[in-house]
Amino acid sequence: MPSVNAPSPHTVPGRAARLAAPAGLLAAVAAAFAYVAAVDPNEPGHYPVCPLLGLTGLYCPGCGGLRSAHAVAHGDLAAALQANAPAVLGYAAFAVLWTLWVIRAARGQPMRLDPPPAVLWSAGGLLLAFTVLRNTPFGGWLHP
Repeated sequence: MPSVNAPSPHTVPGRAARLAAPAGLLAAVAAAFAYVAAVDPNEPGHYPVCPLLGLTGLYCPGCGGLRSAHAVAHGDLAAALQANAPAVLGYAAFAVLWTLWVIRAARGQPMRLDPPPAVLWSAGGLLLAFTVLRNTPFGGWLHP
């Protein structure tokens, strides 16, 4: 006969345990944003140069992401969008998904992301179009 206090294999973890992973991720992201807010990527010598930009002169889809994060951390949305608009959309998507994760974790529900392939292909296509456009002569307004 099992003891009364023995943990059951079907025991649901407590709320604090369920929220530990989202809290840890938020702490890591907040620390990264705090560092980028304090150490300006617009000043040369603080961060390494993008390898693709350094070797080829082409902007990758992430070029300008640190400048964008710096601008977001300082509340300058226009500068953030100019530096790297897809990065700003990524920050917003992270905030929404993280909030949904916390709500579901607090309720004891699992967080499952299963986007349809069409959504993933569309996002990849848009990111590819952004990358190609920012490296053309008429896409100069997309340079970081």
